[in-house]
Amino acid sequence: MLFNSFEFLIFSPLVTLLYYLLPQRHRWWMLLIASCIFYMMFIPQYIVILAVTIIIDYIAGIWLEKPGISPCNRKRILTVSILSTCGVLFIFKYFNFFNANVARIAALFHWNYSITALEIALPIGLSFHTFQSLSYVIEVYRGRQKAEHHFGIYSLYVMFYPQLVAGPIERPQNLLHQFYANHPFNYRLVTDGLKLMAWGLFKKVVIADRLAIAVSTVYGEPREFTGLPLIVATVFFAFQIYCDFSGYSDIAIGAAQVMGFRLMDNFNRPYFSKSVAEFWKRWHISLSTWFRDYLYIPLGGNRVKTWRWQFNLFLTFLVSGFWHGAHWTYIIWGALHGCFMLGSIWTQKIRHIICHFMTLDRHPILHKYGKIAGTFSLVCIAWVFFRANYVQDAWYILSHLQILDHGFHLVGWSQLLHMGLSPYSLIIAIVAIILMESFHAIQRHRSIRQMLSEKPWWFRWSVYYSLVFSIYFFGVFKEQQFIYFQF
Repeated sequence: MLFNSFEFLIFSPLVTLLYYLLPQRHRWWMLLIASCIFYMMFIPQYIVILAVTIIIDYIAGIWLEKPGISPCNRKRILTVSILSTCGVLFIFKYFNFFNANVARIAALFHWNYSITALEIALPIGLSFHTFQSLSYVIEVYRGRQKAEHHFGIYSLYVMFYPQLVAGPIERPQNLLHQFYANHPFNYRLVTDGLKLMAWGLFKKVVIADRLAIAVSTVYGEPREFTGLPLIVATVFFAFQIYCDFSGYSDIAIGAAQVMGFRLMDNFNRPYFSKSVAEFWKRWHISLSTWFRDYLYIPLGGNRVKTWRWQFNLFLTFLVSGFWHGAHWTYIIWGALHGCFMLGSIWTQKIRHIICHFMTLDRHPILHKYGKIAGTFSLVCIAWVFFRANYVQDAWYILSHLQILDHGFHLVGWSQLLHMGLSPYSLIIAIVAIILMESFHAIQRHRSIRQMLSEKPWWFRWSVYYSLVFSIYFFGVFKEQQFIYFQF
């Protein structure tokens, strides 16, 4: 079920109403049934796969806490749990990628290789609930979380419908105990949650789905374009993927908040970052902290020799790219961010010298926005690989980004009219982006919702009605899937 669908418009209020009508002791099973229905609206039979991973990690968590179990056996249980859960992910998401590459190598050396590809679809959100399950088992193994003995509550922890298919990737310490807590109806929480859901829907249907038209047109046939359209489409994709994914996160967090649950924030104005390192502290926070805690730090983090620390950093970003998809474009995207991080470390001293030589340290505002623009440019370069259908397409786009020709004329100016968006729709998209980023600039220290709560009632409701009418009149209602559903 899509958040931007008519079905969800009925489903969410109905589930919330039932939640508050039922006594606390019965709420968990209602939420679990609702989450199953929500997931089965995509591919019903794939709920069996989800059930298998839930059973594996539920049993592993209990075994890990058995009294008298030796450290060696605990490690074996953890290993079996991780391999079993990741094995399911490998079969559905990565088998065909490895199989195709092995087949290419075999053909190169004229070996006989006859294993065929699997004709199976990737279950929606498999990478997300796999990582959520893994975080539970690892935290139990580390002794930071008690094993959950209530099978229904543990199942709900993995399947909680607001964040089931695209996060945020929750930790057991934050979410499990909330299913036991009594959440009485709270007008402030309910209204704040609804506001966040409306804001997320605005980002999705007004900005992301409108930009998707132009981005798909250009990236679908990149060799039909050159110069300015390629740049515009790349910048549009940067905002499309942000509005699409952060819009989903806003709706998920808001839908949970309406029922009294607190999910972790997943985005924090990422395109205001002054470095790639800062970008990853603001972008997909639940995933970046997951890789930090369960891959980067166990590898040694920065507590090892310099070369090993930098290797840990690069490997973490490489794996992050591979997590997003079984395709070389995603691997290169992750590797690029790893290179950006290492390049920032290696050039730190020389950048300080250049900054001082150009007297930028005397103009902090200019220096700040210069770093923001530079970071955004690097992120957009990496987005080219993330969005391109093939590596060859990405190379073509990057090699044809020139703006001016030898006569100092804009390259590809006339092609802007062939990107799939009418001038009217293009203006709506640009105005909506400016409006969104203006809100982000305003809420540096406090959220817009907090600021609005201090305004007169007529001002608040004017803003609310403007948001709803903007969604209704300017939204693109084609029920397009969220980008991160494919991961």
